[in-house]
Amino acid sequence: MKKILLASLITIAFIACKKDPVEPEPTPTPQPTTGSMKIEFEPKVGDSALVFDTKKYVNVNTDTFKVNIFRYYVSNIVLTKSDNSTYSVPNSYYKVNHNVVGKNVLTMSGIPIANYKAIQFMIGVDSTRNVSGAQSGDLAVSDMFWSWSTGYIFAKLEATSPQSSAGGQTVTFHVGGFTTPNNSIRTANISFGSSTANVTAGTTPEVHLKSDLAKWFFGAGGTVTFATMNTIMSPGANAKKIADNYAQSFSFEHVHN
Repeated sequence: MKKILLASLITIAFIACKKDPVEPEPTPTPQPTTGSMKIEFEPKVGDSALVFDTKKYVNVNTDTFKVNIFRYYVSNIVLTKSDNSTYSVPNSYYKVNHNVVGKNVLTMSGIPIANYKAIQFMIGVDSTRNVSGAQSGDLAVSDMFWSWSTGYIFAKLEATSPQSSAGGQTVTFHVGGFTTPNNSIRTANISFGSSTANVTAGTTPEVHLKSDLAKWFFGAGGTVTFATMNTIMSPGANAKKIADNYAQSFSFEHVHN
C-alpha cells in the first residue's frame, strides 16, 4: 500500500512540475512596401483649356488655329524621392490621347512607398522599342506608328489655320525619328516645387502636369509660322525643331495626396 501511495505522489509531483507547451509566436503580417501613383496631363493652350474643333487659338506668330488631334507618347519614367534617390518605373510606355476621355491619366503600380519630389520622362519611344517588332498595349501598331524602319510617331498634332498654305488649310505635325541625324527623342524633367507626391499603401497621389500645346510653336526650335511650316510627316529637321519646342511644354500644376 505504501508503495502504491508513493508511486501516486511521484506521479502527481511529475505532472505538477510539467511545463505547459509553448505556443509559437504568430507570424507577423508583412507590411506593404509599394503603392501606386497617378499622373494626369492637363491639355492647355497657354492658360486656356484645350477645346477640340471649335475654339480658336492664336500662336506667338499671331497665326490663328483650331485643334483637331493632340496625342503623344510618354515613356521611361523616373521618379525622384525626397532623399534624391530615384526609382525607374519598369516598362513605362504610355500613349497620352487627349481626344479620348481618361486617356490623359497614367496609373503606375508597384511604386516604392516614399515621398516623391520630381519626375522625368521621355517624350516618345526609345530606340530599342522602335525596332522590337510587333508589341502590345500602348505600343501596339496604331495611328501612332509609321513603319519598322522609321518607327513610332512620338507626338501628333493636327489642326487647321487660315494662315496655312497646305491644302485644306491644315496643320499636320507628326513628329518622330530615333536615329542620327534625325533623332527627335526628347526628355522632360519636372520638379514638384515645394510639394511631394506621397505614396503609401493606402494612398495613391495624383500628380497634375500641364501640357501646353502653345509651346509647340516657339522655343529652342524656333518660332513656327504656319505659312512656311505646316506639314511634318516623317523624321527630319523640322520634326527636330518641333521636338525641341515641346520638350519644354510640360510643367507641374499641383498634387492631390
